[in-house]
Amino acid sequence: MTDTPKGKIVYSTERGRTCQRCGRPEKECRCAIKAEQAVPARIVAHLRIEKKGRGGKTVTVVDNLPRNPEFLKQLAAELKRACGSGGTAGDASIEIQGDHRDALRRLLAAKGWTVKG
Repeated sequence: MTDTPKGKIVYSTERGRTCQRCGRPEKECRCAIKAEQAVPARIVAHLRIEKKGRGGKTVTVVDNLPRNPEFLKQLAAELKRACGSGGTAGDASIEIQGDHRDALRRLLAAKGWTVKG
């Protein structure tokens, strides 16, 4: 049997069913398990502006946040209210519609976080 370029097994009778993403047996697959991180005491947030893929509209991205969905959802709601704008919480980042770097920098620094960008 020849391995595929990614090293995944295409078919084997020894292992039973395998996961399509990671190639491990279904019982050992960890693809579906979401890695939820605890919120650390010291957070370093990165701010950046993006326009690509949004029809020329500007979005402020707060990145490098802990992967905790509940924390991100609450923080996104707080930031959207403070900026008076829409947005969304992603996997480890928050996107706020418009250029709100200065307001977000002041808000996050007031929380005691280190802000870069």
